[in-house]
Amino acid sequence: MYKIGYLGAGAWGYCLAVLLANKGYEVTAWTVEETIQYLREHNEHPKLKGVPPPPTLSFTSDLKEALKDKELLVEGVTSAGLREVFQKVKQAGAPSCPIVLTSKGIEQNTGLFLSEVVVEVLGESFRSQVGCLSGPSMAEEVARGKPASVVCSSYDPAVMLFIHEVFSTPTFRIYPNPDINGVELGGAMKNIIAIACGACDGLRYGDSAKAALMTRGLHEIRKLAVVKGCKPDTLNGLAGMGDLCVTCFSALSRNYRFGKLIAEGLLPEEAKARIGMVVEGTYTCLSARQLGKKAGVELPITEAVYRVVYEGLNPKEVVKLLLQRVTKEEGL
Repeated sequence: MYKIGYLGAGAWGYCLAVLLANKGYEVTAWTVEETIQYLREHNEHPKLKGVPPPPTLSFTSDLKEALKDKELLVEGVTSAGLREVFQKVKQAGAPSCPIVLTSKGIEQNTGLFLSEVVVEVLGESFRSQVGCLSGPSMAEEVARGKPASVVCSSYDPAVMLFIHEVFSTPTFRIYPNPDINGVELGGAMKNIIAIACGACDGLRYGDSAKAALMTRGLHEIRKLAVVKGCKPDTLNGLAGMGDLCVTCFSALSRNYRFGKLIAEGLLPEEAKARIGMVVEGTYTCLSARQLGKKAGVELPITEAVYRVVYEGLNPKEVVKLLLQRVTKEEGL
């Protein structure tokens, strides 16, 4: 059985670490002492009640211990913290094994996908080792064995198939897709659209308005797909439309809840505090806006979310601005 190092133990990281440990793999999760202490005292994760860690899952705050003799390294931190974590991994001695990214985002200022960040930090020789896992999956559901289907990808076909083998279970179904850029783009951008859909529900604008937001949101994602060299068809699948649907509709989605709380009157920082976990869409909306401006591509929904999050504009005012835009031939 494989020895796996897991970087991060948030709700999703813990969920997948449990999934891997339940398959009999020896998993060492690297996380902060506070989380380790809580797990020791309560035998469950603070964000996933009633899901105890299996015997083959251990925790450490020592990064070198998490990396030592590992045959697979899985990332579960945040898009904002990814570069810093992998700089530490490099300093500690990055293992020569496949690296699976599970966070979803685009780095601010550089416009790099997370896989590109890892390659830039560790070096080009690591490119063939890097892959990702993305798609419609809520930690609260996957951790309890409810059925879910996601996508795995990599720069190297052999690594992609290895990820498929390691993570697949009877209830966690994985589809390989070699378009790693498209898989990462869909996973990152859907969080922005989910914030907009949450705000739509918070303002009680109805399902028709939300359907329009999702559809036009997917159109925005496809526009960036051209800029970032992705295959547009990837966005019709699990990593695109599938992830978009669950994130925009599910009350378990922190991005959806964030948008809804803001529309109901909370300030962005108050909404983040209420949720108590990272809201990736607030980070990525700045990245996507930067990409759009650099490429000369209009992203009205992304711009709207940016103005609410970073400029404090009232969601109702943003909706007015969106509705005042001149309509054009749909063009998909």
